[in-house]
Amino acid sequence: MTAPKVIDPAEPMSEMIKHALHILPVALALTVPVTAAGVLLLYVLRKGRLATNLTVLVLIPVAAVVVGVLGVSGFMFNSTLTTMLLVCLLVVVVTLPAAILLGRMIAARTVWEREARDRERAAEASRRELVAWISHDLRTPLAGIQAMAEALADGVISRQREVAEYAGRIGTQTRRLAGMVDDLFELSRITAGALQLTLSEVALQEVVSDALAGQSPVADRKKVRLVANAESWPVVLGSDPELARIVRNLVSNAIRHTPPDGTVAVQLGVDGKDAVLSVEDACGGIPDQELNRVFEVAFRGSAARTPAPRGDEPIGAGLGLAIAKGLVEAHRGRISAQNKGPGCRFEVRLPLAI
Repeated sequence: MTAPKVIDPAEPMSEMIKHALHILPVALALTVPVTAAGVLLLYVLRKGRLATNLTVLVLIPVAAVVVGVLGVSGFMFNSTLTTMLLVCLLVVVVTLPAAILLGRMIAARTVWEREARDRERAAEASRRELVAWISHDLRTPLAGIQAMAEALADGVISRQREVAEYAGRIGTQTRRLAGMVDDLFELSRITAGALQLTLSEVALQEVVSDALAGQSPVADRKKVRLVANAESWPVVLGSDPELARIVRNLVSNAIRHTPPDGTVAVQLGVDGKDAVLSVEDACGGIPDQELNRVFEVAFRGSAARTPAPRGDEPIGAGLGLAIAKGLVEAHRGRISAQNKGPGCRFEVRLPLAI
């Protein structure tokens, strides 16, 4: 009985190595140019859409494999080559939509993150500006109160008329400080999303009448005429205190920036499904490049607007319009500003109550 023949496994392995070494230069010569062309295309598209870049990135290795296989096989199609090409096609069909979807998701996330960073930087800059403005505005009335209080305490002021005058000034500055603190509290509620409105049907005519009655003494002291006109009597779904604050802030801002003998006009109307409230002043106009900033926190504008009044009248902390904007948007409304005639027109649009 003869012994079975032992097959040396090194022999077929060596043949495979020789074959691989034989086709390797050909494969490299075919795939390297395709890969280089893909890299060049990626460089050209580097500033394009992320989904396009990922699509090219998926197609580069697949194209390189297909070209290499076809070149090595000498374009002699057989079942093995056909199967490999079908597999490559399947890879493209599966991975290409995934690459496009992934690219869009990454691009959207990148844009969102960039916008979030921009909003955070803008918010931080706004906070720093607000702190600077408020620190300055608080220091002025506090210094006046301290000086007058010390004068009263030291007996420097002893006549009854002068004491009463100092007491009145202290009261004015105290009310100014209280108003600033109230504005800061309201603004913090708006920016923190903690503002909760108790909605009901509110007649804007009553809100405007009450606000004008409260601002009439200020307008009289400054010799500014207050004019109100209503084309209709709109009723909106809102919160009475917040709506009153919107009107009060707009009218107060208009009076503050209107020179003596000027006019502040308030008008009510309806436009489609919106109630329209407009406040026009005689401030002299706002530069076009500043119109889109009037509702920013602590923004007061340039010298184009009439200088703030002197004396005991409050000059404001630059929060009134920002608060008005926040309250209007909380009511799902819109507020805008534009130059008109001798001054500016602030317009508020609120949805009518159904």
